[in-house]
Amino acid sequence: MNKLPGRIISIETEGSIALIEVAVGELRLSASLLGATEELLAWELDQEVDLIFNEMEVAIAKNLSGQISLRNRLQGKIVGLEIGKVLARVVFIVDRIHLISAVITSRSAIKLELRLGDEIEGLVKSNEMNLIRSEAT
Repeated sequence: MNKLPGRIISIETEGSIALIEVAVGELRLSASLLGATEELLAWELDQEVDLIFNEMEVAIAKNLSGQISLRNRLQGKIVGLEIGKVLARVVFIVDRIHLISAVITSRSAIKLELRLGDEIEGLVKSNEMNLIRSEAT
């Protein structure tokens, strides 16, 4: 499980849906949450939170250009790479301090010609991002 500490900088709600933007250092990441209205109203601006997301929900792009609807784009450098028979684990560093882990198919890793030191982007849909109250507070 990936975990990034941040602070809520924007909250948009409509009914049982909330789009929450979180600052993680220089990064701006979004989480789309579904829930009861009172649950969604519990989130507050400037609240310290942790964004958590599964490593299986991180897609990897190399030399990505053009527009894309994914709001969560994590640019980084590969610092760990394990390619197995079926799956590959890609570990990359984001914002110079956060390690992110992605699990993709080995076929994809080979097709992308991933190597240690490569600059890549991890892509995560906002509905795959979850928020929890920061343990630091």
